[in-house]
Amino acid sequence: PVTRFTFPDGHSIYLLAEGRLINLGCATGHPSFVMSNSFTNQTIAQIDIRNNPDRKVGVYRLDKQLDEEVARLHLGKLGAKLTKLSEEQADYIGVPVDGPYKPEHYRY
Repeated sequence: PVTRFTFPDGHSIYLLAEGRLINLGCATGHPSFVMSNSFTNQTIAQIDIRNNPDRKVGVYRLDKQLDEEVARLHLGKLGAKLTKLSEEQADYIGVPVDGPYKPEHYRY
């Protein structure tokens, strides 16, 4: 919903979604696919924390291999099929055959 407010001087403003969040008020919110990726990342991060009790309390990036596992788990929904890199392909792009497939400096 769009509401137009006109001021006495003739200027107008438009208020979208009664001032609520646009993605929720004027659409359907986050698509379930996006939510699934987000929740899977959070769940895998929690499992990683549980499996590493000696890690100091802090903020960490999700390990690249775990992050790529989240992507692998969702490929079917996109109709994609994952193949394995050959040694030649892996050498060409400078990554291990089994991943991770992005350099350490890359941030998702």
